[in-house]
Amino acid sequence: MREYLLTLCITAAVTYLLTGPVRKFAIVAGAMPEIRARDVHREPTPRLGGIAMFFGLCAGLLVADHLPNLSDVFERSNEPRALLSGAALIWIIGVLDDKFEIDALIKLGGQMIAAGVMVLQGLTILWIPVPGYGMVLLDQGQGTLLTVALVVITINAVNFVDGLDGLAAGMVCIAATAFFLYAYRIWYGYGIEAAAPATLFAAILMGMCLGFLPHNIHPARIFMGDSGSMLIGLVLAAGAISATGQIDGDALSLNFGGARDATHAMLPVFIPLLMPLTIIAIPFADLVLAIVRRTWNGKSPFAADRGHLHHRLLEIGHSHSRAVLIMYFWSALIGFGTVAYSVHSASMWILFVIVALSALGLVLLMLPRFTPHIPRWAESFVPPRYRRRKGAAADVSATDEADATDEPDAETDDRPPVGSGVNGATAVGTRSRFEDRRKAGSSS
Repeated sequence: MREYLLTLCITAAVTYLLTGPVRKFAIVAGAMPEIRARDVHREPTPRLGGIAMFFGLCAGLLVADHLPNLSDVFERSNEPRALLSGAALIWIIGVLDDKFEIDALIKLGGQMIAAGVMVLQGLTILWIPVPGYGMVLLDQGQGTLLTVALVVITINAVNFVDGLDGLAAGMVCIAATAFFLYAYRIWYGYGIEAAAPATLFAAILMGMCLGFLPHNIHPARIFMGDSGSMLIGLVLAAGAISATGQIDGDALSLNFGGARDATHAMLPVFIPLLMPLTIIAIPFADLVLAIVRRTWNGKSPFAADRGHLHHRLLEIGHSHSRAVLIMYFWSALIGFGTVAYSVHSASMWILFVIVALSALGLVLLMLPRFTPHIPRWAESFVPPRYRRRKGAAADVSATDEADATDEPDAETDDRPPVGSGVNGATAVGTRSRFEDRRKAGSSS
């Protein structure tokens, strides 16, 4: 565990320290696109944050290769090299897109090529567990198609949720943490060496996201861009492929003994198949809804719009930070709930806790204008909007009276002008300031 933590910390430190210089480079290079109709930030913000994340990945793999225990992963498996090769290719494509806005079909082709490069070097799905049947061995063609499909879906699912400050990095970090706990339990708890690469990938992915988040939290000073979102999506997919297709389910089931109930005993065997789906459940749902919505409206599935889940949270009245925290909550509930159920599948209290937390999440969705009151002694530890102000009651009453008598005037909007700075995005208030989605442009 200490070597995994060291790898995580080195990856996070390198990513964090390089993000500042990368931001200055992005400004000089002009990697600051104009504000688009679907964007929620109101100031041009530099991209190319994926450059720092890629070098953090390289640093993590380099450190792990020189650690006594983790070096065995590089000697017994070619998966780390396969990951680095695919990550380098997808990173280059992302950097070009952040600078020159390449076509969506070209990016899709690059994603498939990056997945094919990993398959050629051994990072592929060899078998899948099927409930009621057992392990199904895949031939080379089937394994390649399934691997490429999983990589492309995961990359685009992560790319689709990269719409708010800190959203994609935080959700992927939560998913990677849940996946790390599961993979480490399989590797260390049951002595299955094939789970070691997946555990290493999850630790490095956590470090990449944690190192970038301080620069990307609202208001963001830099965006990861496609160079970062596609990169972390590929690393997430690589860990899922390693755990799903490389771990022998028969060897895993032997470690649970035969005295348990058959259903509970076989559940952990199928978790490697379910876990990759649960860690991208929210991004995948957003991806499917976006494709259905766009094709239903007669548009291309690749045509960008402002109908994603995080956009809808803003439209119903949630603030920027609260929308991100709600997405964090649901990602954590799904990811950690699956891990907890795989550990104690016979305990009904796990289901009760998940149901109770789901109800809490629904309540949070229905309270977009709820602002918690923080005790005065804790006001110095929270953002200014949660602090009490003198005469707050008078301000509220005056605001309510003005809202009841005045009509909103778009021409007197006191928002700062677009392009007034490059420090990052500006907060979106509790009330939606979006135009009607039918009037907003959808060009990327």
